[in-house]
Amino acid sequence: MSDLSTLANAAATGKAFTAFDLARSALFVPASRPDRFDKALATAADAVIIDLEDAVLPDDKATARDALAAWLAASPDRKVVVRVNAVDTDWAEADLAMCQRHEGVAAVLLPKADSAEIVAHAAGFGKPLWPIIESAAALVHLAAVAASPGVRRLAFGSLDLGLDLDLDPDSTAAATILDQGRYAVLLHGRVAGLAAPLDGVHPAIRDLEGLAASAGRARDMGFGGALCIHPTHVPVLNQSFLPTPAQREWARRVLERAEAESGAFQLDGKMVDAPVIKRAQRLAQRGARAAAA
Repeated sequence: MSDLSTLANAAATGKAFTAFDLARSALFVPASRPDRFDKALATAADAVIIDLEDAVLPDDKATARDALAAWLAASPDRKVVVRVNAVDTDWAEADLAMCQRHEGVAAVLLPKADSAEIVAHAAGFGKPLWPIIESAAALVHLAAVAASPGVRRLAFGSLDLGLDLDLDPDSTAAATILDQGRYAVLLHGRVAGLAAPLDGVHPAIRDLEGLAASAGRARDMGFGGALCIHPTHVPVLNQSFLPTPAQREWARRVLERAEAESGAFQLDGKMVDAPVIKRAQRLAQRGARAAAA
């Protein structure tokens, strides 16, 4: 799973991204349901996120953490992402320490990443971090959060951000504000040389058509994937975050002509020069996933 633009950023910043950092689909499974861990991993999800936060009731936090630790110990070949509890809760230290002990934790999804200090504390446990930008405070401090050591990619927590900003869900006004948040996440992630960010979940489980539309829009914005809450969303996301067939065909034609031209040229009445050729190269690189999908 490689995106030429993301890899170019990596070369410029010294970062080397893993397959998890470039995941198109990131599927949540509750840590309180260890019977579902292997089932989630058996889907086509690029990453499975075992959730110790929102999906687990307060009285069940310790039990869920212990169950996850036992599963990780018994499954040394498995790799997952773990969403820990927020750093200011009573459970965070034990969550992060558990992640630190297990090589099977490929990354930590960090909620309420409201400041660089919060991110730095979590980074001290030695795992790659995916901070979730889900509050007004996180947006205000986004440049520092994105640039913090240990951060690999950002995730956009659209539902929690909408709640924090008191937006009217599903309104045009809310969509406008959330898109500004997406732009900020994309912008600061790019400046920091991070992997392309993850968009938030699509809450309507059966609305696969709407999911495909929102994922395609996020892809066109520059996002690399999305969080998801149901296995049926996985194949839609995996396909949606690939270039479209029309884009792949356009890239093929551009690159084919570029081999025969010594400078700028016209294709379909439009000028093709170095930036356009680079765009075609990126699409072709990403489109290589489609052959294996």
